[in-house]
Amino acid sequence: MVYNLFNIQKTYIRMNKFYSLLSLLLLLSISICCKAQQGSDNGKLTVLKTPDFDIDGKGTNPNWAKTDWVSLPQTRNAGKAYTTDTKVLYSDTGIYFLFHCQDSLITSTLKEDFSNLYLEDVVEVFLWTDESMPIYFEYELSPYNYELPILVPNTKGTFLGWRPWHYEGDRKTRHAAYIETKNKMIVGWNAEFFIPYTLLKPLNNVPPKKNTQWRANMYRIDYDKKSSAWSWQLTRTNFHDYEKFGTFIFD
Repeated sequence: MVYNLFNIQKTYIRMNKFYSLLSLLLLLSISICCKAQQGSDNGKLTVLKTPDFDIDGKGTNPNWAKTDWVSLPQTRNAGKAYTTDTKVLYSDTGIYFLFHCQDSLITSTLKEDFSNLYLEDVVEVFLWTDESMPIYFEYELSPYNYELPILVPNTKGTFLGWRPWHYEGDRKTRHAAYIETKNKMIVGWNAEFFIPYTLLKPLNNVPPKKNTQWRANMYRIDYDKKSSAWSWQLTRTNFHDYEKFGTFIFD
């Protein structure tokens, strides 16, 4: 009888360990699955609405806490394996973006708006508001707060940007950049900007309403001697491969 009880206790302990391990593995798999869904997002991003707010390049406005960071996968790694994260919000008057770019070397010598910013460190956003027409808006911002806003007609891979006319007043973007340092060493930089809907006229589906969908993509290029790139959605040839853009869904 004692022997049987002893065996029963051993079996009970083993079963407890087995179910504890099974529960741990189940929780771990759920956690990994959730993280994978957040990271891959199937090419879709829900954009939450916000009141309009001021920007400072640091992303300190409390409205940014309403939404989560989206990590951009590094699609071309010729330098260091930096991280790049973004946030997106929209309001009644425009759409907001915040980028955080891990970095240790800023390559940014161009000190003029509308210059070839893509040849140096830069973040980029592409907004294709109407899939029936191959025309989209492109916006670039450098670590020193120089910008490139252009409208891009793209006919079967042949494209060139057009600068905005009467770029003033409520048609102008608001933008700020901030280089982060720690112990006098560069650790990254932020880009924060607001694109008004008035600048996107006469594109269709502007301004967006609840459940409106825009095709879009978000990128970063870094030049630490060699060029590296990050892309929210992977394109086949270059950043202008609009058929591979993801989808913004306005909530």
